[in-house]
Amino acid sequence: MFEIENNMDLLENGNLLPLVEDFYTIQGEGFHSGKPAYFIRLGGCDICCRWCDAKFTWNPKNHPPVEVRKIVERALSFPAKAAVITGGEPTLYPLEILCKELKYHNIQTFIETSGAYPLTGIWDWICLSPKYQQPPLAEIFPIANELKVIVEKIDDLDWAEENAAKVSKDCMLFLQSEWSKYNEITPIIVEYAKQNPKWNISIQIHKFMNIP
Repeated sequence: MFEIENNMDLLENGNLLPLVEDFYTIQGEGFHSGKPAYFIRLGGCDICCRWCDAKFTWNPKNHPPVEVRKIVERALSFPAKAAVITGGEPTLYPLEILCKELKYHNIQTFIETSGAYPLTGIWDWICLSPKYQQPPLAEIFPIANELKVIVEKIDDLDWAEENAAKVSKDCMLFLQSEWSKYNEITPIIVEYAKQNPKWNISIQIHKFMNIP
């Protein structure tokens, strides 16, 4: 839908990143749910899920590059020692400089990615959230710490199992209802997890609690 330009000259090899927003909050879903963290949301995504709740991030041209130094300075002004890099699809960009700067200041680095592109950066936690239209690259599965599959319809459980078969035995497995289908899908995934206890349920607590 949108042309993604990974222009190294423009981004200065990662010294600049197309920042949509950055803010201090409570993580709302997955393994780290409930933990304070600094969120860094980057612009640009060509996967374009119809149920995406961050469609405003898709077009990178709407989000001018910002110096990594400034992003890290803002992160350091808050007490939590974890930063979540999300999007959009953050691996469209070189993230090594951002990660090195954060880790230099003892801030853990977490990423949420579809896995559709080669992983960039240095990570303490990798959340893989696979999408049908652009499946993850084979190289991401062995290093994922968390597999989070969004379930919109019953057939998505087959997709969840297909991806679960590729991750390491130590990878945490989560099923999460697509938000607009929460009432319909939640009973299904709850029963599925009860029958298949390798799976955990992820709930978007930030939406229930109105946390930005």
